[in-house]
Amino acid sequence: MILSFFYHLGRFISLLRLMISKPENWSMYWKETVRQMNDMGVGSLIIVCLISLFIGAVSAVQIAFQLSEQIVPMYYTGYIVRDMTIIEMAPTLTCLVLAGKVGSSIAAELGGMRQKEQIDALEIMGVNTAAYLVFPKIFAALFIVPLLVAIAAFVAIIGGYLAVVPTGMITATEYVTGLRAFFVPYNINIMFVKGVVFGFTLTAIPAYQGYYVEGGSLELGQANMNAVVFSNIAILFCDFIITLMMT
Repeated sequence: MILSFFYHLGRFISLLRLMISKPENWSMYWKETVRQMNDMGVGSLIIVCLISLFIGAVSAVQIAFQLSEQIVPMYYTGYIVRDMTIIEMAPTLTCLVLAGKVGSSIAAELGGMRQKEQIDALEIMGVNTAAYLVFPKIFAALFIVPLLVAIAAFVAIIGGYLAVVPTGMITATEYVTGLRAFFVPYNINIMFVKGVVFGFTLTAIPAYQGYYVEGGSLELGQANMNAVVFSNIAILFCDFIITLMMT
């Protein structure tokens, strides 16, 4: 198992090195990069907003319920929802969802091209397939995923407001006061660092799984599953390391 881990780690690093060592004409990447940005961003916006809305709503209700029997001021509901969303819930949960949606799509796309020998045909024509097929996906994710994370954080905070203010659990003034209280701008940096790292993780690992897939439909299905599972594990591990280093 340990030897297998280091084997795949070495091949993964080799893929990344090949991706940047022999770049093609940059104009070749533009159309594909824009397509990937559209698929990852616009294609995932609805599901990200829905999940963030209900996560923020449930979190606010639970926090308000817990504080209702304590001596802690109720405006702490907005304060806790804000920091919990920015630091942890928005980047981590959003990217876990994207790992399932975007990651499996990338693995299936590249795996299908490998099985149909389209990648081999491109390599015969002298195209650096690692750069042409993988680089636009990773490059697009480095820009789009942090943007989705920021939108998720905003929607989650709005969801918390809609859950506790109209229902009368706390007042609008208390919730907004909590949002403004004890704000630390450094937390925004943590959110975007996580967004960039997670964006790389949820595209690079599925790309590796799909790029090197072997066999038939059974192996392609296994590669899709590995892409999602390994991406989620890597995101959670990176989340722990970044939180440990930056807080």
